[in-house]
Amino acid sequence: MLRILYTILRNIFHLYLIPLMRYVGKHPERYPEEKRYRLVRRLSRLVTKAGHIHTAYYGIENIPEEGNYILCANHQGKFDALAIVNGHDRPCSLVMDYERSKLYVVNEIMTLLQGKRLKRNDVRQAMQIIMEMAEELKQGKKFIIFPEGGYLHEKENHLYPFKPGCFKSVQKAHSTIVPVVLIDSYKAYKYNSLRRVYNSVYFLPPIQYSEIDGMKTQDIAQLVQARIANKIAEVTDLSQDEVCIDLDPGIQLI
Repeated sequence: MLRILYTILRNIFHLYLIPLMRYVGKHPERYPEEKRYRLVRRLSRLVTKAGHIHTAYYGIENIPEEGNYILCANHQGKFDALAIVNGHDRPCSLVMDYERSKLYVVNEIMTLLQGKRLKRNDVRQAMQIIMEMAEELKQGKKFIIFPEGGYLHEKENHLYPFKPGCFKSVQKAHSTIVPVVLIDSYKAYKYNSLRRVYNSVYFLPPIQYSEIDGMKTQDIAQLVQARIANKIAEVTDLSQDEVCIDLDPGIQLI
């Protein structure tokens, strides 16, 4: 919380961006996707700099130069989406929990990105979003998704099981998957401190649709999770057996 308050104070003279984002978001017909995305990245970089957050990027050359794809990442905290956006220069959208997507500033970002607001436990709405994503992917759009479905700060660099339903739109649109590994991203807002924090983002080699054609969503989820888990084990002090942990059914993710 301290870092968030400090970031707001440091950017007091940039607060005009919020009403600007709100206005631009309400008029997508006047502002192309590229311009809206640049506005989001501008805010994201201001937040990152003011918050003393330092991110190292690896594997940017693995990001496809054309075609549709889904950036599929592990989830650690509030900074995750911004960390990916900062390192991804082509416009993309985002899938987020409905309630959290309505938070101040987050709402403006979601509107600019024309993100998908997913209501938990609403199966009909989830299917509608899957269909919308599939159609937009076919048109060349790109999405960031977090297949764990949420996070807890305590899990740090561990992984919870990936939800197979996240990959239904991939099947319908025959999309490429780009696994994204976030390391120490949770540190940005976990601690009540203003000390510099360092995190890393790894864009792994893409999984072409030809590799997963005919596979069930459960198998796709396990494949993507395994590749992310292997990278986490490679760059941290966790063993492969320690990376993936089970989630208590009674625990609600953030």
